[in-house]
Amino acid sequence: MNLRESLKLLSPDALKESLLSRVVTPEIDAWMARMPKPVGSFGYDPWGYNESQAKVGLGIAKLLYDHYFRVTSTGLENIPAKGRVLLIANHSGQLPMDGMMISVAVATNDHGPRVPRSMIERFFPTVPWVGNLLAAWGSVIGDPLNAVKMLDAEELLIVFPEGVRGSGKPYAKRYELQRFGHGFMHMAMTQNVPIVPVGVVGCEETMPSLLNFWPLAKLLGIPYFPIGPLMPLPARVYLNFGKPMRFTGCVTREDEVEQRVEEVKDAIRGLIDVGLKQRTQIF
Repeated sequence: MNLRESLKLLSPDALKESLLSRVVTPEIDAWMARMPKPVGSFGYDPWGYNESQAKVGLGIAKLLYDHYFRVTSTGLENIPAKGRVLLIANHSGQLPMDGMMISVAVATNDHGPRVPRSMIERFFPTVPWVGNLLAAWGSVIGDPLNAVKMLDAEELLIVFPEGVRGSGKPYAKRYELQRFGHGFMHMAMTQNVPIVPVGVVGCEETMPSLLNFWPLAKLLGIPYFPIGPLMPLPARVYLNFGKPMRFTGCVTREDEVEQRVEEVKDAIRGLIDVGLKQRTQIF
């Protein structure tokens, strides 16, 4: 190999191509081919999803899934292979590692891979580059109107009804479910959507928070500013997907909706207990 050929291998384009080939493996291509997603002439769907960028995102997340968090997923056969569905999970860990790991499990599900659509907090799009990147990978702002339109399109939605109450809670309250919003239950009833409960164990330990430095969070305009590790720790993550739950009938009182929400919370608590029993070591 002469000098010119060697320099070509070190060029930015060559290095980028080499890196992409390691991230977007034939396995990733095969999974993406099994879950075709309608996009417009510019390669995007109405919410910003882009298959080419989603491949890169899935490739990166799969490396973390397999080698950093060493995820164990059970019950993936409970996720419908097509049609509208809500995946309802407990939330934790300051950063959305739980949403990312659930997304990988859904996208690489041998029982039927699907495009995962995570509902994210409104503050993420305010971070430069982050909003567009998350949208290209399949995430969408957790707005009820977005959710209903996506369910009408027969999408799979990943929802964390605890919101920042769950992700921002201190480590002392680990695996304690916080208050659930009721929006997902209203959607499940009015849109005739099955709910698959998901218990996540391990993400509490990826970024344990000793406390929330709320004055700085308020100054920065973010939901919380945790005092803890500067980057996610390599805790082992366990995902347990429960049997689909359906809620039908006309409910006009909010306390009746609350009862149904509690049924889902009880199912998630049971799946969390399963994950805690599966776990023999945290790291």
